[in-house]
Amino acid sequence: MSSPNSSETLPILATAVTPWTAEWRFDAEAFARQVRSIARELTRRIYIFGTAGEGHAVSDTQFREIASCFLGVAREESVTPMIGVISMSLPTGIERIAWAREQGCREFQISLPSWGALNDRELDVFFAETCGRFADCRFLHYNLQRTGRLLTAADYRRLADAHPNFLWVKSSASDPAIVRDFMALRPRLRFFFTERGYTEARRHGECGYLISIGSVHPAVAHRFVAADDAERARLFAGIQAMGAKLRELAAGRFHIDSAFDKVLYKVSDPAFPLRLLPPYQGAAEEDFAAFLAAIPPEWRR
Repeated sequence: MSSPNSSETLPILATAVTPWTAEWRFDAEAFARQVRSIARELTRRIYIFGTAGEGHAVSDTQFREIASCFLGVAREESVTPMIGVISMSLPTGIERIAWAREQGCREFQISLPSWGALNDRELDVFFAETCGRFADCRFLHYNLQRTGRLLTAADYRRLADAHPNFLWVKSSASDPAIVRDFMALRPRLRFFFTERGYTEARRHGECGYLISIGSVHPAVAHRFVAADDAERARLFAGIQAMGAKLRELAAGRFHIDSAFDKVLYKVSDPAFPLRLLPPYQGAAEEDFAAFLAAIPPEWRR
């Protein structure tokens, strides 16, 4: 396989979540403030519309309004913007990519349709109609269980051979065997792992950090990336403690990724709203207060 990004140093990859007013309107001011904060304190590789960004929930009108704001702030902050496309409709996904491409975006995050798990032939069609159709764009695949099919290293090897502009994978995998298989696909494909998987993957080499809980303290997150294996494992213990507290607070109440990520970002901006688009339930202000009190000393801002 060729290596179109073999010289690339993968940074932290972060999401910007969507703030809603009490009237369920997009809060552009809070959103722009968030993107600027992430760009200046954490990373200039930022994406919107994963599950944390409610990409599964927005209408086409909301998609365009939020994406337009994002691309504008990205230009101002020298951010490399990535727009996520989540839809059960492939034609809707194609239309969203085409529109964002017209606005100047060239990096996209795609996830498989979730109404039914795709078979191999359907998987090939999906990638042909995204990566293949937009050859001048670059693509990251969001590999998550909600779609009904988690792609394997063998799947990725075949898809990367077929599509030279398929460059990255976002994964929450932490099983050592799966992480090792994914890391063996470097440098042709580059992987972004969340904290547990990242801790494991760094034992095998360089990879990207898909930041989640570590975003509560950007400076410590950068230490987490720069650390050796022993120090990274020590810092990860604090991340585990924060994750356990979030799960405790969420039990039986909220479950969408954005509910968690809005609590995490609110640590940086206490005015940031926790609302999720209906019907999904977000965390409450008292949940945020309980989480804030439970942050380990080393991870407190």
